[in-house]
Amino acid sequence: MGSKGIEFLALFFAACLWLTGCGDRRADVNAEAPPPVSIEHREDVSVVEVEHAEQFPLVIATSHETTAQLTVTGTVNPDVSRSVPVISIATGRVVQIHARLGDTVKKGQLLLRVQSADMSAAFSDYRKAVADERLAHAQWERAKLLYDQGAVSLNDLQVVEDTENKAKVDVENTTERLRVLGANIDNPAATVDVRAPVSGVITDQQVTYAAGVAGLGSPNPFTISDLSYVWILCDVHENELATVQVGETAEIRLNAYPNQTFTGRISNVLPILDSAIRTAKVRIEVRNPGMMRVGMFVIATFHGRKKETYAVVPAAAILHLHDRDWVYIPNGEKTFHRINVVAGSQLPGNLQEIVSGLQPGERVVLNALVLQSTVEQ
Repeated sequence: MGSKGIEFLALFFAACLWLTGCGDRRADVNAEAPPPVSIEHREDVSVVEVEHAEQFPLVIATSHETTAQLTVTGTVNPDVSRSVPVISIATGRVVQIHARLGDTVKKGQLLLRVQSADMSAAFSDYRKAVADERLAHAQWERAKLLYDQGAVSLNDLQVVEDTENKAKVDVENTTERLRVLGANIDNPAATVDVRAPVSGVITDQQVTYAAGVAGLGSPNPFTISDLSYVWILCDVHENELATVQVGETAEIRLNAYPNQTFTGRISNVLPILDSAIRTAKVRIEVRNPGMMRVGMFVIATFHGRKKETYAVVPAAAILHLHDRDWVYIPNGEKTFHRINVVAGSQLPGNLQEIVSGLQPGERVVLNALVLQSTVEQ
């Protein structure tokens, strides 16, 4: 091999080495590059496609004109004007209890008996007053006899007569004190019988057996309420107060009896607003048919004066799913779109009012549950 051949082979090997190095560098650059971004396309679950759309008939939403409604929650409370506290004027210790919280009592019924030192002292003062009055009366009779015989002067007779009059006043005062304490003069005892001042239901109890009663300075042992009429107290936000007017009526539904509706009258909208939650207390007076219990939760519906128009569809067109209401509207020949709506009041004829989310004239699937079941299969 000549010199030219040797030079050619050297150049050939050099070129191969150079190309190999470039390939390695190109591979290194590709290795350092970030991985390609993967985009995942998700389908809209609210849009469904069915093969035979004619199996799901459509219905046109009609219109319904009604007044604006406001629905709020509230609680049943006793009518303060019909609640009477049970008090014991005498202080002492409770020795007997004849009624409990929640009992229905009659006027004059014995509620509790209190052993009281006040009663003992009152009877002692009464006996002393009666004895003093008897002595004063006897002295007056004797002085009058002596005056008639000229043995005593008129001044002496008047002094004795004044003493007797004061003794009578003492008897009257001690008798009235016993009456206020609740004692029976004909049956002297160191106990006080506390009786119901009115008929009603005991809605509060602050006394137990052997507890102390401190008279007017202590919490009342009982509170009796006439629950034939009750108050419904509701919280209404300040931007909704225009819907509530004193003197108008409100519909009341008890959580315990949701299928029954009662009517009450708005008697007061308190002028004080809760600064924390921006609500005002609204008071509704309603007759209690006997099933309303103090503390029950209620739903109150107020009707405004302004007329509004809402869409109305058959109740079967509404799908209740995930604590929300939905309807299906056509979105093509074979597709339907599920939209969220806010259902209102139920109307006669198995119809349902739609407050928002649907306009009168729009078409919806007549039976949304059937379509939903078909899609899920």
